[in-house]
Amino acid sequence: MSDDLIFGISAAWLIAHLWSLVVAIVVLAAGWFIARLVSGYTMSLLSRSAHSDLTLVPIVGQSIRYAIMAVTIIVVLGQFGVQTASILAVLGAAGLAVALALQGTLSNIAAGIMLVFLRPFNTGDYIDADGIAGTVIEVGLFSSQLKTREGVYIFAPNSKLSNAKILNYTREPSRVVEMTFNVPRDADLGVVRSTVSPMLSTEFSLPNTSPEILVEALNDANVTMTARVPVKSRDWWQARSVLQEKLKHTLDTTDGFSASRA
Repeated sequence: MSDDLIFGISAAWLIAHLWSLVVAIVVLAAGWFIARLVSGYTMSLLSRSAHSDLTLVPIVGQSIRYAIMAVTIIVVLGQFGVQTASILAVLGAAGLAVALALQGTLSNIAAGIMLVFLRPFNTGDYIDADGIAGTVIEVGLFSSQLKTREGVYIFAPNSKLSNAKILNYTREPSRVVEMTFNVPRDADLGVVRSTVSPMLSTEFSLPNTSPEILVEALNDANVTMTARVPVKSRDWWQARSVLQEKLKHTLDTTDGFSASRA
């Protein structure tokens, strides 16, 4: 077939379907715009709602966006006379091929759904998933976004997170700060507890809780003790720093913890 004949057929096809082509472009552009608009509005509405779960917001928004785009593509194909049954058949065959080619991507989608369903963490939680550690910013359909304490951005595939052992440091309302210190072997442990305990009360302490001061080990020259202080989970790092500083000051300014001080 000559180039002139091919060009003539192509030009004739374009002229015959020019209106359908224009409508298809307009519909595609409108669908893309509506998908972004509806998705963004839905996410904004859910984020402002007092009863909504922020972990679900990104996945709901992305699902709405992809659903509108899928409908838009079907409408566009309809402009060229493609029947719905044919579209579904083609999509089924294409879906099978895509599923085989993009097994990793589909596993991320399935993992994202499982993460939202099982809820090992929520937006705002600080987690460590086999070395992927940071505060959860967003759980998306394909991946999750985290930020480390140093402000480093992490883009983690959902399949990595769903297959990992997840340590959630902020899921529970309280967390214990543990501090180990030494006192002389002949120290009065009752005096130690009565002296150190008041110093372990901070603005991070939980109501109706009190610290524990336990004997960890008996050595030849000293006694190793551990102070366990319940604090608010989200303030753990700051509370740990404040408590260690207060404990050091108490130990530095106390002479011997002898029984005569009781």
